[in-house]
Amino acid sequence: MIRKKRSDRNHVIYRMEMDTGDSYVGLTVANGAAYLRSVKVRVQKHLSRAKRENKDWNLYSFLRENEDVSITYEVLEVVRGRKPAHQRERELISELNPTLNTF
Repeated sequence: MIRKKRSDRNHVIYRMEMDTGDSYVGLTVANGAAYLRSVKVRVQKHLSRAKRENKDWNLYSFLRENEDVSITYEVLEVVRGRKPAHQRERELISELNPTLNTF
């Protein structure tokens, strides 16, 4: 039996703020009702991938070059459904103009 992909999950749109003034807006799938925990896990994944993968993305390049940077993160919004979440993420990126998003 083939499972249907779920499109009704909650997605968390978050912002990472660096003590340098740089920022990043991202999106992750919510793990239950612990939205901030979902963001924490995603931020840790960003940090890990920046160290072990040679991606030429603004965020990963910044994290490799600034290993001692202090990072805070916050939940901006929780959106139900994949397509609406991606649309809202794009809107927030346009509004907030984060410096570390790769376009």
